[in-house]
Amino acid sequence: MSLKIRLARAGSKKRPYYHIVIADVRSPRDGRFIETVGAWNPLLPREGGERVKLDADRIKHWLGHGALPTDRVARFLDEAGLSKREARVNPNKALPGKKAQERIDAIKKAQEEAAAAAAAPAPAEEATAS
Repeated sequence: MSLKIRLARAGSKKRPYYHIVIADVRSPRDGRFIETVGAWNPLLPREGGERVKLDADRIKHWLGHGALPTDRVARFLDEAGLSKREARVNPNKALPGKKAQERIDAIKKAQEEAAAAAAAPAPAEEATAS
């Protein structure tokens, strides 16, 4: 059975509150879980110590048993010093899309052609005096 340390939503509409739970990957987000190991209240200010509550001993226990945290929970564990979060790097994310890249290439090609035409000397007309 593969385990995840993930968030389960609670709270009312537009007032989110999340429980940090240990769950089987096959169970639904707000469905069956094995154990609650913390809570997260995103409505509280970031500086407050009550925003994220973690049961460090139980989280270490489940990490030792092979539970993998989701991205958001990995941030919380990294801030608490329970687990190291790897930096995510996606160098292709900032690149323009396919159509935008085609437009950029067309503009560059037109500029190069215009520069080549301006740099080429105009054909000199021969003046024949008769």
